[in-house]
Amino acid sequence: MTGLRQRQSERTRQSIQDTATRLFLESGFEAVNVNDIAAAAEVSKRTLFKYFPTKEDLVIGSFSNHQNELARLAAAFRQSDILAALERHFLYGLDQRDPITGLDDRPQTLTFVAMVLATPSLQSRLLQYQTQAEEALTRSLGSRVAAYVIFAVHRALADENRRCLNGGISAEQRYPDAVDAAKEAFKQLREGLTRPEGTGVHLGRTSN
Repeated sequence: MTGLRQRQSERTRQSIQDTATRLFLESGFEAVNVNDIAAAAEVSKRTLFKYFPTKEDLVIGSFSNHQNELARLAAAFRQSDILAALERHFLYGLDQRDPITGLDDRPQTLTFVAMVLATPSLQSRLLQYQTQAEEALTRSLGSRVAAYVIFAVHRALADENRRCLNGGISAEQRYPDAVDAAKEAFKQLREGLTRPEGTGVHLGRTSN
């Protein structure tokens, strides 16, 4: 019964989120209220808030599956394999056109990302999400510097891919250069990001 209840709960949560996303894409984030979403999803406001405490969570919740993804991956590999595993993971995301890599040119994804970046309350909530993800990776690696550098590289790669797509390049056209950029970025991570004076950022486990 526990398994059945959990599956029912997950279906309800997904239904609410899918409904909210559809309404936001149709009308814009500010134009849609939680009453509209609850009615369209055929749930009570109390049920909606059980799964999504704020309206912003209805949007940022779509990132939830990715929040601790890098931390889980890092914890699953020996220290010497972590960067290789993270590189394979990102390259796989590019191949699958995962939105988190910035290489998804479906109109609904581009509209969704533009909505997030244009809405201050969503930007603030996204920053909280990113901070929590960085903290989780810090715990897995035992190094705050390493975690922050890895996330910075991920964001830089994704932002550049989105910039290209917004400039009119298709995901298919961008893909080879996106792969090359990712490989070069992870190569730099493996070698250490060298400062002008010749010292590098250590990516191994260190105390914080």
